[in-house]
Amino acid sequence: MRIVITGASSGLGKHLALGYASSGNELVLLARREEKLEEVAMQCRTRGAKVETIVSDVNDFDAMHQIGQQLANSNIDRIILNAGISVGHSEGVTPFNDFHRLFKTNFLSVHALLEPIIPKMIEQKSGEIVVISSLASLMSMPTSVAYSSSKRALNAYAEGLRYQIKPHGIDVINILPGFIDSEMTQKNKFKMPFLLTTDAGVKRIMHAIEKKKRFYPFPFRFYLLIRTSTLLPQFLRDIIVKFTNFKKGA
Repeated sequence: MRIVITGASSGLGKHLALGYASSGNELVLLARREEKLEEVAMQCRTRGAKVETIVSDVNDFDAMHQIGQQLANSNIDRIILNAGISVGHSEGVTPFNDFHRLFKTNFLSVHALLEPIIPKMIEQKSGEIVVISSLASLMSMPTSVAYSSSKRALNAYAEGLRYQIKPHGIDVINILPGFIDSEMTQKNKFKMPFLLTTDAGVKRIMHAIEKKKRFYPFPFRFYLLIRTSTLLPQFLRDIIVKFTNFKKGA
């Protein structure tokens, strides 16, 4: 199986690469940090996988489009769109530059890479596109407006894309994790509810992919709390947000 993974030099991307590293898989790993990416590639090769690395910045849309064209020269069985960033939680208005960077990385880069790949998948009449979103997309808190907005846009994109290409035999899998111990979440200075270890989070993601879950939010208890909150009258939601939005250090 030929599997493409973005953001593969650390965090979930790294552990997903290691999880799929076997003699039966060919991995194409994309990330910005070359040294860390090569370290991950070497670990994957020791597990028997054939590995290609592409040093890339997902914010360079022209480069991502060219990489997509390059990847489309061969069949792609699965692409995991994992690259993403957060600017942390802070009070006040998010600076435009941070807002812009979040949308470029978490949302726009996805289509920049996929545009030339989707026709290839349609041609081969198979393939899986895995989007790594977030539970934060389901209810935007005052301290994470930009991050939640970028991930909610990603949800809409994944949903529409699934309707569009499902008739061609292509699966779109949207995964919404809660807090998972990673390089990104380790910057948070507050208690993270239902925090999962990296291994536990990656196992759930791989399970969802294996089962071809169209929409997979987890942990379920955390999702249930968020989902219940969104069904309440607005004035009750306002009270809940005010109560739960404890001070988060920048």
